[in-house]
Amino acid sequence: MANYKEAHICQCLSRLATVRGDAIVTVYGHRRKTGTQFVRGVFSIARGLLQLGINPGDVVSISALNSDLYMEWMLAITYVGGIAAPLNYRWSLEEAMSAMEVAQPLLLVTDSSQGYWHSKFRIDYVPSLLWHVLIDSMSVDAKGTATIFAAELLKEPTERSVKLDYVWAPERAAIICFTSGTTGRPKGATISHSAIVVQSLAKIAIVRYNENDIYLHTAPLCHIGGISSAMAMLMAGGSHVIIPKFEAKKASEAIREHLVTSFITVPTMMADLISFIRTKQTSENFETVKKILNGGGTLSVDLIENATKLFPRAMLLTAYGMTETCSSLTFLTLHDPTKENHFQQLCGFQKSHSSCQEGVCIGMSVPHVELRISQEDSSNTGKILTRGPHVMLRYWGQTPSKHLGPLQETWLDTGDIGHIDDHGNLWLIGRAEDRIKSGGENIFPEEVEAVLSQHPGISKIVVVGVPDSRLAEIVVACIKLKDNWHWSDICFNHSSSDKVQSVSSETLKQFCREKNLTGYALL
Repeated sequence: MANYKEAHICQCLSRLATVRGDAIVTVYGHRRKTGTQFVRGVFSIARGLLQLGINPGDVVSISALNSDLYMEWMLAITYVGGIAAPLNYRWSLEEAMSAMEVAQPLLLVTDSSQGYWHSKFRIDYVPSLLWHVLIDSMSVDAKGTATIFAAELLKEPTERSVKLDYVWAPERAAIICFTSGTTGRPKGATISHSAIVVQSLAKIAIVRYNENDIYLHTAPLCHIGGISSAMAMLMAGGSHVIIPKFEAKKASEAIREHLVTSFITVPTMMADLISFIRTKQTSENFETVKKILNGGGTLSVDLIENATKLFPRAMLLTAYGMTETCSSLTFLTLHDPTKENHFQQLCGFQKSHSSCQEGVCIGMSVPHVELRISQEDSSNTGKILTRGPHVMLRYWGQTPSKHLGPLQETWLDTGDIGHIDDHGNLWLIGRAEDRIKSGGENIFPEEVEAVLSQHPGISKIVVVGVPDSRLAEIVVACIKLKDNWHWSDICFNHSSSDKVQSVSSETLKQFCREKNLTGYALL
């Protein structure tokens, strides 16, 4: 028997259909839908899935560009107790097939966009597939394949109505969200309804999403960041402006045309937006934007300063998280336009702690998230562990014990190294797997990169460890110099008035010493 006291991501639909029934909640090109129309779309697909024979626990995969239909399908799948398994449209065909071998979907939903793996996919490539639905086409496959249906045909009502009420999949699983797959086979993090709901509530509480927001979809709905933020906005009752994929030109046009108030970004997106606006050689800024949430890496000082000029009224936050934790674990406010000199104060705080605290401050955990440090020695630095309703159930097809931390099965090892200060702030040092072991000491590439990136002559930096017969590994930095700088094996003492600007190994070592980089980490 269903327990309706438990969380279900489709519980937001009743509010959308009533409180936001007559308001526009989705904008996709020229297509606009009210709350009532959007909910009817979800119900229509849900009926079609039931008629097709989808049962609780069945997996349905989606590969498509962002659209209102994508959101309707994801909700409809979970409404009938199915498990949605979004697939990255940018994958190769081989990567997509590998992910489907893991997920074993019965149904694949794709759009008609060309140039991506699903445009050349055949249903007989994956043995588990019974059906293939086209999300945005009325036509049936020209080859007459009986297992390909058009989405609109699937949504057509039948004479015999199907009674609807949301149900849960086993384990209360909602989605299988795949990790990047950069090392070996893609792994599918199985995320529960509760995890998505508590993550949405955290974003509503901290980013302050509300029904007056106009949210621009910049992140793909196959990524946990895009999914969790979309769900937060659905729960808040705001409006969704959807572009198929992020492009700086389209995003800036959408912000201007629809008076967008919020969106999420990663450093590359922010850099592209700023660069695009600069090429227009205009002093235009976007004063409607009130909330920007950054993920996928920290923003540089330059990006933060330029972003605050481009979006002068926006609260700029950054989040730290991962797919396995249903997105964000911590939040940090980088800029608050209501507080004078907030960014300078934040920089001062981080600088004052940097001499005694390693790493980058990434903020405090949200209320439902527990964090702890698994200390490997006498220092307060170690592996970052977390537990709570936000943690994935398991990797799909694996038992929980294969991914949980060694200390307690309830703790998830994030794979990151850091520490928590006396104020409750989490400081991130780097990935455990990336650390360099030199002379018995642990060195994290990110720490060295953070210091060297402050040098005025360096534009890009990557730090790696290379084998060494005496120290096991030594630290090597691969740098790209700015246009007006060059490399020299001779050590120069330069003043700001020098016409020739150069760097050498020795000058960079001295720069690192002045920045208090640990001695054994020097090049």
